[in-house]
Amino acid sequence: MTHLPALRRYAYGLTGDRDAAEDLFQASVARALEQQRSWRGVNLRGWLFTIMTNLNRNTLRSGRRAPQSVPLEGAPAVAADGDGIDGVPDPLLQRRLLAALETLSPDMRAVLLLIVLEGYSYGEVAGILEIPMGTVMSRLSRARRGLAAALRQDNIVSMTQR
Repeated sequence: MTHLPALRRYAYGLTGDRDAAEDLFQASVARALEQQRSWRGVNLRGWLFTIMTNLNRNTLRSGRRAPQSVPLEGAPAVAADGDGIDGVPDPLLQRRLLAALETLSPDMRAVLLLIVLEGYSYGEVAGILEIPMGTVMSRLSRARRGLAAALRQDNIVSMTQR
């Protein structure tokens, strides 16, 4: 039960659509319950994320769902100084971040979400996504560069007061 909020958040980040995220979340939990005997008792959270990642990949490969943008509702968007006007998050920055995330491939987005949002280490992400650690580092680097380029491209100055 303690891992369900993070799993739901990851599903939303992968799909970018509330309904698709809920479907992915429910399918992942159902698969985990069906396959609970295959869990080796080491890292339940990582095992659950692996199931979700694999289900998402299978769904994308089969063409049942096209990759979507990542609307991170509730994720605070803050100015460079940490706040918007009077401590309120700046919605312009949040929209810019969401648009920048849309430019990333699903693979880069998954690595970025697991490391930055969920706090996993490179090794843990490599295990969850079943890819080499060098690939994790490469995807994260490309994701960060892509986000930076997309945010620079807008060239919009925040109207926050200091």
